[in-house]
Amino acid sequence: MLFSSPIFLFYFLPIVIIGYYLVGKRLKNVFLFISSLVFFAWGGVSYSVLLIASIIMNYFFGRVVGKTPGSNNSKRWLIVGVGFNLLLLVVFKYANFLIVNLNLLYDFLNIPKIQNQSIALPIGISFYTFQSLSYLIDIYRRKTPVQKNILHLGLYISLFPQLIAGPIVRYIDIANQIDNRQLSFGKFSYGVQRFLSGLGKKVLIANNFAYVADNIFALSPTELSMEMAWLGIISYTLQIYFDFSGYSDMAIGLGSIFGFKIPENFNFPYIARSIKDFWRRWHISLSTWFRDYLYISLGGNRKGGLRTYINLLIVFFLTGLWHGASWNFVAWGMLHGLFLVLERIGGDKILNRLWKPVQHFYSLFIVVMAWVLFRAVDFQYAWGYYGAMFGFNESSSGMYELSKYIDNEFIIVLSFALLASTRFFKSLGSWFERYINGLAGNKILAVQSVFSVLLLLFYMGIFLLCSAYLLSNTYNPFIYYRF
Repeated sequence: MLFSSPIFLFYFLPIVIIGYYLVGKRLKNVFLFISSLVFFAWGGVSYSVLLIASIIMNYFFGRVVGKTPGSNNSKRWLIVGVGFNLLLLVVFKYANFLIVNLNLLYDFLNIPKIQNQSIALPIGISFYTFQSLSYLIDIYRRKTPVQKNILHLGLYISLFPQLIAGPIVRYIDIANQIDNRQLSFGKFSYGVQRFLSGLGKKVLIANNFAYVADNIFALSPTELSMEMAWLGIISYTLQIYFDFSGYSDMAIGLGSIFGFKIPENFNFPYIARSIKDFWRRWHISLSTWFRDYLYISLGGNRKGGLRTYINLLIVFFLTGLWHGASWNFVAWGMLHGLFLVLERIGGDKILNRLWKPVQHFYSLFIVVMAWVLFRAVDFQYAWGYYGAMFGFNESSSGMYELSKYIDNEFIIVLSFALLASTRFFKSLGSWFERYINGLAGNKILAVQSVFSVLLLLFYMGIFLLCSAYLLSNTYNPFIYYRF
């Protein structure tokens, strides 16, 4: 069940919200936990069994790790708990990938191949596995107490707003909210606005770019002109940002509706002035997770330059692999890791001397080039696509082919997306707020009233427009099925 699907918007979500606010305080967590299991079971009941098994086992591991946190016995149980969670991830996400690569080796060695029984990937397993890992590790590090109520732990692991696309919420950030959170009209209103903003990003912006990107990437690179190739990757660059940040906005909004404060996950990554800056802004919950639980554990930058560079490459090797069971994802991660190393060994000093627009261009160029690896089906396709981007293909198609995709609607969406990728609208809002605060008493009330009405009409318009798009079966792909 997707946040942008009619079944979620018109049936599941209204029922859950109404039920949540009708039940008593003691039953709210129970109701939300059951709702989360129903949400997850929509993709397959067997995967709900897997999620429940994960909750039960992590509850047990948390209790034994937390008996004497930091001790040798606690460490042994932590290793077992971490191994269990990683085993789930390997079996359900990477088993097919491992078998395919082993069979390549066996074929070279003339060894009989392994019969590959394809295993379907449970939606959200990467997210709730990482949340479970952070829970166990933080108990061992004495950063958080053990959760002795299995229902509360289950709610943390399965909470449906952030289950399928993040952000990755750490137990330490949400523990107090599970036991005691306050509901208010302000939180509810903010949550609705944030959810609708994310829905608009996904349906009205990301889906439009997805249609263009998917159609262009479905072609052979030899069929692509330089113009078509650039249109495809620019469309994908905007699609993945507005899709991913849109889902994060929806998750944060839903969390606020139910009284939770879910951390931010994006901070205008395409205005970054270096790759280091990009990863401070892109998928913040993932980059900080790898920093705190892997990079620092490997030694971080405390063991000399060479070890720091190796640690960075290890982290970004795994960052790429986390995104999908394919060598393309690994190459994408390693490319980012390589440029982070280059910046650390002196590249940042050179960058800082450059004109700021040049810094932005450098960062965005590397990010866009890396997205080709992320989107391509394999290395051969990626290499051919790079060739098309830089005019090495023989395709004669050009502006005529572009006219299939570039119409007035696309130009409007592109213009809005480019502005929304920067701080333009946020700065505009801050300016308007300062303007209102500078008015005299009666004028403030009048302007605020008009603004509130316009804001209400704006969000109603987003909802109605998104509903029209979705009910007319407009293109609505799910980009996280490999996560």
